[in-house]
Amino acid sequence: MTPTPTTRPAASAPTGPVDPVGADLTKILRALKLSGLKDTLPERLALARQQQMGHATFLELLLSDEVSRRESRSATLRAAKAGLDPAMRLETWHDEPELSYDRMLWSDLTTLRFTEARTGVLILGPVGVGKTHLATALGHIAIRRRMTVAFYRSDKLFTRLRAARLDNTLEAEIRRLTGVDLLIIDDFALRPLDATQTNDFYELVVERHRQASTIWVSNREPSEWLGMTTDALLAQSAVDRLTSGAHTLVVEGPSYRQRARVGVDTTTEAHHAQ
Repeated sequence: MTPTPTTRPAASAPTGPVDPVGADLTKILRALKLSGLKDTLPERLALARQQQMGHATFLELLLSDEVSRRESRSATLRAAKAGLDPAMRLETWHDEPELSYDRMLWSDLTTLRFTEARTGVLILGPVGVGKTHLATALGHIAIRRRMTVAFYRSDKLFTRLRAARLDNTLEAEIRRLTGVDLLIIDDFALRPLDATQTNDFYELVVERHRQASTIWVSNREPSEWLGMTTDALLAQSAVDRLTSGAHTLVVEGPSYRQRARVGVDTTTEAHHAQ
């Protein structure tokens, strides 16, 4: 009697997409410190098949991804070290029609040509119009160009310099600040400067004059700064230097909170009208 052949069950089809990045490849990528490629590799493999890429072209694509990833991570770390708010970037700036400022000048400032000329920038205007955002956005652009950047609120900077004076490291601190490619000082002259702060203001301006660019953000005109110091002559000398050849961007209009309130009121009225 002929035996009946045993019928084997058909292999079940995979229930989900097959991960092209296996454990061995993952281990190799980790050993080469290329683990970041794992996230984009499946997508790049699909693209390579679709466009019938050659091996060299595919390799170039993968390595370009890794370079971009590392540069992005490096920029994020350097921006954090510089004290830049990650939310205040050029792409997050809302150019509201209620705001009045020289948009052609702003466009030129974003090229950072002023840093090549080692001239300063004054961003002036009332509270809440976005001066800090604009200054910080320039800082982020400089970071992406691998420039050294430091952002300080003026009161924090003067506190730092006062502490340096107490532990006899003021000269080293001034030297460090002088060596920064782009120094951003926010909320300058918001409060009166005492004798020590007036002297530190003068020293900082003199040391960076024609050596590197500084962005000064204030809600007061430079002429008003003199009355905020204890030594008008010293302050005048500093102001003359920092305004010499500097670009002045004046931003005017309602504050962010006022604009936000108007938006809320408009939304509420529209809701009630429905």
